[in-house]
Parts: sequence; structure tokens; C-alpha cells
Amino acid sequence: MIVKASVAQVGAVPFDVPASVSKAEEWIARAGADGCQIVVFPEAFIAGYPKGADFDISIGRRTERGRDEFRRYFEASITVPGPETQRLAQSAAAANACVVMGVMERDLGTLYCTALFFGPDGTLLGKHRKLMPTAGERLIWGFGDGSTLPVFETPIGNIGAVICWENYMPMLRMAMYAKGISIYCAPTADDRETWLPTMRHIALEGRCFVLTACQVVRRRDFPAHYRCVIADDPDAILMRGGSAIVDPLGNVLAGPVFGEETLLAVDLDLDMIARAKLDFDVSGHYARPDVFSLSVNEAPQPAVTRKNSISR
Repeated sequence: MIVKASVAQVGAVPFDVPASVSKAEEWIARAGADGCQIVVFPEAFIAGYPKGADFDISIGRRTERGRDEFRRYFEASITVPGPETQRLAQSAAAANACVVMGVMERDLGTLYCTALFFGPDGTLLGKHRKLMPTAGERLIWGFGDGSTLPVFETPIGNIGAVICWENYMPMLRMAMYAKGISIYCAPTADDRETWLPTMRHIALEGRCFVLTACQVVRRRDFPAHYRCVIADDPDAILMRGGSAIVDPLGNVLAGPVFGEETLLAVDLDLDMIARAKLDFDVSGHYARPDVFSLSVNEAPQPAVTRKNSISR
């Protein structure tokens, strides 16, 4: 089975939800017009990854300036489902393509770095919340739980997502492999040289296709009020891309591309997955359950649970 897959290496319109959604619609339509059956967007595409922000936080200290900066970022998040997800669903249906979209999700007073999944008929299939925010991300993002670790059966294969440095969590990867993932999506904000070797390793380890997407954004793309500790030069590149598509034997099929917005598109031969598993199936014949085992808790972990009262 041949599937045309794509990665949208595009930059958000930081802190501007309507503009980011409009840009997503444009690139989904572009992928659909190119015959792509899946398009993967970067981490936190709606409405921006706060590269270089510190929200004025240090140990034992917060400031009014930092709180106001967080308020602005909070207001640039979305609820799921909501009007923005409805627009994205309509775009997916119009393109007849699966869409994997990185968003900042708001739930109560907490922000989550989330990947949304849309089917080719426009159905919002579900979401994955990043389990472990990295470094300073922990100051502004909540932690996902095991209830959003999905792998969805779709007409083009089993699709799931692992976000940015979650990809360095071996047990999380093993949980995804055990669900039979065939198109492994890796939205990220990591644009370093070390990222592509990681993606190639995962493709080899999981015997799956890996689609990774990173933004290209410059300092001038952020609002004038944005404080960035990395650079003040409007032309400074804060994220340079590096998106790529890798096959189940670790061969790079497309990318990496740096410094420009682009749509990477390539045909995937899904029969290659079975061929690749002749000599290695990490959660099957190459596993040693007599020596190693993994227990995954997929129960939701709400802070408050309610029991119905009993009338007398």
C-alpha cells in the first residue's frame, strides 16, 4: 500500500490564535492539493512555542511582569474541542487527509502541549498531551497522563505522536511500538543536529515510518512586547526547522530542511514495515518478556473525582 505523507515545516503566528489557525488551514489545503493523505505540523503550532521566554521566574521569585506575560500566553491557547478544532476538522475533511496538529491546550488554569489527530473525514479522533515538559517548559505547562497515549487505526495505517523530548523516553516509545504504530509522528521544537539521528534510531527501533516537524520562526515573528533572552535582532532565527521523513530501516526519505518554510512530501510503501520486521520486532519476537516487562497506567488522573450522592 502506498501512502503519500507530508510534513509542514511552518512557523506559527505566535500569540495569535486566529492567524495561526488560518495559516494551518492554508497548509492543510496545500497538502491536500498535492494529494497528501497525512500532514504533520510542529509542536505548539497553535499559537506558538515561547522560545527564549523565561516569564521572569527564578527560584522563590515571581514578578507581576512575568505573570502578565503568562496571561498573554494563556490567552493564546485553545480548548479541545472548541471553535478552532472545528475549523481544523473542516480543513482536514476538505483535504481528505489525516492531520496531526501541535497546539497549546487550555484546561481549567493549566496549559498542555498537545498533539491533535483529525481523520480524513474531519473527525477529531483524539489527542496526546505531552507527558513530560522539558526543562523550563515545566514552569508553564502541565503534565499529561497515561490516558492520552493513543495510536489510531486509520485508512492509511496506525498513527500516533510523541512530542519533542518525549522521544528520549524509552518506555514511552516501547508503549507506542506495542500498539502497532506504523506512522510515528514527532512534532518538535528541537532544531539541533542531534535530532535527525534520534529520528533515524526510532524508525529503526520501531520499524515504523517517522514524520518529524519543526517550526521556522524568527524574532520578528513574535509580538513587539515579547521578551526573548536569546536575541533581540528581528532577523535572528529562533527555530530553524530540520523536519524530515524517515523509513523503517532508518533511511531519510525527505529533509532535513533548514531556514525556510516548506512542505516535505513523499510516498510511503507501507509494505516495507512487514519487510523490516523480518529480523527485528522490538515488542514482538525480539522482546524478552521473561526478563523485561513494562506496565503502562492509562487511567486518567484527575485532581478531583466525584461520586454520586445516594438519596434516602
